[in-house]
Amino acid sequence: KLLLATGGRVIQFPFGGEDIIYFRTLEDYRRLRKLVDSVDKFAVIGGGFIGSEIAAVLNQNGKEVVMFFPEAGIGALTFPGALSEHVTQYYRSKGVRVLAGEWVSDVRRKGGKLKVVTKSGHVETVDGVVAGIGIRPNVELAVQAGLKVNKGIVVNRYLQTTHRDIFAAGDVAEFYNPVLDRYMLVEHEEHANMTGYLAGQGMAGSLQPYEHLPYFYSEIFDLAYEAVGEISADLETVMDWEEPFQKGVIYYLRGKQLRGVLMWNLRRKVNAARRLLQTVGEIHSPEALIGKIR
Repeated sequence: KLLLATGGRVIQFPFGGEDIIYFRTLEDYRRLRKLVDSVDKFAVIGGGFIGSEIAAVLNQNGKEVVMFFPEAGIGALTFPGALSEHVTQYYRSKGVRVLAGEWVSDVRRKGGKLKVVTKSGHVETVDGVVAGIGIRPNVELAVQAGLKVNKGIVVNRYLQTTHRDIFAAGDVAEFYNPVLDRYMLVEHEEHANMTGYLAGQGMAGSLQPYEHLPYFYSEIFDLAYEAVGEISADLETVMDWEEPFQKGVIYYLRGKQLRGVLMWNLRRKVNAARRLLQTVGEIHSPEALIGKIR
């Protein structure tokens, strides 16, 4: 038996070279930690999961931070527009300069500093640059082996590839989720741990189906969220706030189907969200979701 847990590699810009820290590995953390101890101003490229966390932590370490990303606001690919705007303004209130709608076109070193250049012509001088713009699954070995590959290595419910003695787990495994009725790639801790465990069980002779609906979480300043299912700003959303933008639940729908749930500053509700996704059926009135999770 063979397990492919080849993970993914960071998407990199065609410029900047080693001057850009792509935050992915322990070595990346050590390099950034060392730099934080010696310089004061950072550019963070990316307004998603990684970029927002890095910007918040650098700010909390007393550093001057400038964020660059092409979207309209922080988390704009994930959050409803109103929430993305709130988070963006919240970062600004903390002292983070947020340059939304800016495409970085170059990073170059000059006189011991780094120049971050955008397509609009803006130039920002900084001491360090950190980027979090996503990953690409490492599927090359699977392709060479003749396995079925889409965006990731396609597996069945037992995490077996198209060669039944070869399993895949973690970021690289593209699996079918029966609750959402779709194939998924998930790049988060819980999914990696669970698929690795179940793949190991299967390789040892005890095949166990992976039907789990993984979740992800983040903490940015004093805000925290947990999410289950399909979380995308492209979907219709229903916001159920106990306190606007401070505590509540956001439901994501496609047509009459509930696709995902995001709990904002609402702890220990992940299993309730999973149960709701599994049992709710067709949603004939989005307002019927109000109060489902408290």
